[in-house]
Amino acid sequence: MSLPLIVLRPEPGAGATVALARALGLDARAFPLFAVRPLAWEPVPRENVDAVLIGSANALRHGGAALALYRGLPAYTVGEKTAQAAREAGFDVIATGRGGLQQVLAALEPAHRRLLRLAGRERVALELPAGATMTPRELYASEPLPLPAPLAGLLAAPAVVLLHSGEAAAHFAALADAAEIDRTRLRL
Repeated sequence: MSLPLIVLRPEPGAGATVALARALGLDARAFPLFAVRPLAWEPVPRENVDAVLIGSANALRHGGAALALYRGLPAYTVGEKTAQAAREAGFDVIATGRGGLQQVLAALEPAHRRLLRLAGRERVALELPAGATMTPRELYASEPLPLPAPLAGLLAAPAVVLLHSGEAAAHFAALADAAEIDRTRLRL
């Protein structure tokens, strides 16, 4: 008997992960511990932007109509899924990273000095190359959710829990501790 695989990431990623896991024959179940919601944001005039930095497809999913102002601009993205979403939104993807936006900045073209960072409220700090400036805009927020009762019941027995970020790990640990869940039975 295999252990249940618990997917905690927000939708639509949770559903996609569960579908892939089930296709592999795993007993996967989604219990998102975050809900992603759009934030109101003030666009930067296009003429003040040379390129955009996109750290999550959520920025494109929740950025709204104002994103159309930047169609056709060069984009630097965090990973291939985000690059795909950027292309679909009309951006010209120049570089795609693996493991974070910081390494993508090493590929920054000399003409791309005024960067617009399309980001979430929670994000990693970046060190810019000399001569580059960055204007961040928060387009979405990941709001923590309470522990669902069915998940608490499932975690009373051994399970494998997928954590998608450090923030998710900290939130999950706090919820598990508050619910007095024995985390020694869980595999992360």
